[in-house]
Amino acid sequence: MNKIRNSIREAILDSGLKSGMTVSFHHHLRNGDYVLNMVMDEIAALGIRDLTVNASSLFDVHAPLREHIKNGVVTHLLTDYMSAGLGGFISAGGMENPVQFRTHGGRPADIERGATPIDVAFVAAPACDPMGNCTGKHGKSACGSLGYAIPDAKNARFTVAITDGLVPYPLTDRSIPETDVDAVVVVDSIGDPNGIVSGTTKITRDPVGLLMAQTAVDVIKASGLLQDGFSFQTGAGGASLAAALYLKNEMLKGKIRGSFGLGGITGYLVDMLNEGCFDALMDVQCFDLKAVESIRSNPRHVEISATQYASPRAKSAVVDSLDVVILGATQIDTAFNVNVHTDSNGRIMGGSGGHSDTAAGAKLSMIIAPLARARLPIVTDRVTCISTPGSTVDVLVTQKGVAVNPGKPELALRLRDAGIHVVDIHALKALAERTSGIPEKPRFTDRIVADVIYRDGTVIDRIRAVEE
Repeated sequence: MNKIRNSIREAILDSGLKSGMTVSFHHHLRNGDYVLNMVMDEIAALGIRDLTVNASSLFDVHAPLREHIKNGVVTHLLTDYMSAGLGGFISAGGMENPVQFRTHGGRPADIERGATPIDVAFVAAPACDPMGNCTGKHGKSACGSLGYAIPDAKNARFTVAITDGLVPYPLTDRSIPETDVDAVVVVDSIGDPNGIVSGTTKITRDPVGLLMAQTAVDVIKASGLLQDGFSFQTGAGGASLAAALYLKNEMLKGKIRGSFGLGGITGYLVDMLNEGCFDALMDVQCFDLKAVESIRSNPRHVEISATQYASPRAKSAVVDSLDVVILGATQIDTAFNVNVHTDSNGRIMGGSGGHSDTAAGAKLSMIIAPLARARLPIVTDRVTCISTPGSTVDVLVTQKGVAVNPGKPELALRLRDAGIHVVDIHALKALAERTSGIPEKPRFTDRIVADVIYRDGTVIDRIRAVEE
């Protein structure tokens, strides 16, 4: 059997892709990805139209999708995250059909149950053999874990591996097996791995951020969860990474050995693994090149699929064994609902990703956010968009105090007993408004531009077009 195709166009033709079908992509190369644009340009040139694009995330590098939407090549978008470049276009009403936002756990769950079937999956494979065994751990474009691509390749009707690192058969250290791949295409470059580091992936030097990070660690200690077997996930924001550093120091000082670190893995979690804070890292996506090197060389740094990471329909998912998660927010309201989909003006600039999955699974879900950003209060009466429901959020950490969900009175008592400044969230809102003023509410039209689908498949909110 010969799976090698001479070009992306040949692979598309062999796949049987026709107008009205669905194609999928993954985002492990993040803002360095070339594959989505290359494939969509070939599809457009073939005259195929009315496609659904199901992408685990979309970044500014994918801005050419706007023209494919305008030209009718793409008529539906399904994703877990969308950066501001494409998000602004959608928020302005650039697409006729609403975008469907899912979570990193909800996406594979819906693929696997057949709610969002994939006709052709395109896998950006940094290393691949002629039969389609592929990995992200090796090659000039190595990006680490291919966790989000695994359910796509397994469940698509036809899977194309696109690689710039063809290796001899068999590639034994594979992420995706040859049994899930129909065709292999070799190209000059699938992307720039330096684009993996998109967004904030460095510890903050801001004194406010450092104060919040230390407070977050104090909350973890007071919760009683910081003991042998502790499990942890944090985001890649500056304050969250500072919290990971402070947590490492506490674990080393207390000789606490945790069970695992989880999620999108950064070099800071790699350091915690190497210094004995955790027995393992469970990695669905590498956030920087230090994590890529670690997953390639350290057997205790383990690749997991998006299904194993967070699917609510899986027999079990790692998020359900998570002790603590530290998350960010663009807004949080007095009912502890969190918005990470839109900015304060209502324009799309993000998405849940694993936010609501980890908040639902963790024993302690914590939001770190300053009281105001760009002179706009973070705490509000009602968030512009509910990304993560307040019933799954336990604590808000700010530079002016810690608010605890009223449904967690025992936690509030623990924090007070530990000397942590616990404040009612309504008081934090009032303080923010006294400092920054009460912002004017964004104005929206009646047009729905996106549905926010919770991890269980229900629509938790809808995003409307911004009134210009």
